[in-house]
Amino acid sequence: MSQNRQSVLITGGAGYVGSLLVPTLIKQGFSITVLDWFLYQPELFSDYQDDRLTLVKGDIRDQALLKRILPGHDAVIHLACISNDPCFELDPMLSKAINYDAFEPLVHISKQSGVSRFIYASTSSVYGVSDQPNVREDHPLLPITDYNKYKGLCEPILLANVSDTFTGVIIRPATVCGLAPRQRLDLTVNILTAHAYFNQKIRVFGGAQQRPNIHIKDMVRLYEMLLTLPSKQISGQTFNAGYQNHTIDDIAKKVKSVYESRFASKGLFIVTEPSQDVRSYHICSDKIAAAIGFQSKFTLEHAIDELLSAFQSGQMADAMHADHYYNVRTMKQGPISWK
Repeated sequence: MSQNRQSVLITGGAGYVGSLLVPTLIKQGFSITVLDWFLYQPELFSDYQDDRLTLVKGDIRDQALLKRILPGHDAVIHLACISNDPCFELDPMLSKAINYDAFEPLVHISKQSGVSRFIYASTSSVYGVSDQPNVREDHPLLPITDYNKYKGLCEPILLANVSDTFTGVIIRPATVCGLAPRQRLDLTVNILTAHAYFNQKIRVFGGAQQRPNIHIKDMVRLYEMLLTLPSKQISGQTFNAGYQNHTIDDIAKKVKSVYESRFASKGLFIVTEPSQDVRSYHICSDKIAAAIGFQSKFTLEHAIDELLSAFQSGQMADAMHADHYYNVRTMKQGPISWK
């Protein structure tokens, strides 16, 4: 299949990762359809005047819509979900319907429509809590929240549908960080950096929890690779995708170091508060490096520095109070149930 002819449908393509992935793939010659609610940044792609980009405002639960728009696509990258635990808990029934119930119909309709490759963005949080020094893909899934549980339960559905003509691959990404057109500031590295810049104080909840991390540019590189690699290298496979594993306290110290170095200042202090979030795990991404040669290029320090640069330039002057940077705050503002 020629890369220049590939047509890709990206569910949730107007989200954090999608907002950088979509323009990157278009530049590489892909034709992209974005299926999204456009809840967080409705005008995200409004400046694009490109016939290789099609925007569909809709719901992945709408099977008639899926049957209408999926034919003609070579691949699906499934990013859409109610993302993270606080958002899931706003409406557990709706969240389950989107994150889990809609998954099997999406896979089946994709397959029936002639899609030959399906890339599923699961999450490394399916591992829950583990004291293993390196959590590999064969580690038992021990989700401690419904968000984690239902993301994990989708995985065997995709694997059961893999065939010679339908390539399925599962990615378990670490927590993503860095700058994107649709910025999220409710992710560990990003929010700690925002607190450092705007409040000159870093609030850490807990601190001892281990968190794997990956830069958003590396996630985008990975999805592009998965679209072009031979099927035999990836089909039926599950891959961790992470880079630096650190405690939240260590991440805060990195933010402090980069901030003080960049602004030649001292005195930024870290405040630790109790947390009920006990998720803690240290993932190993050796498998994906060995299988497809993927290795991360961008560090936490890169993410912190580019966010500080954006804040300093005034790019996100409203970072601490605008709801659209925070998923749960946005979802609380209006109806999220589409009938």
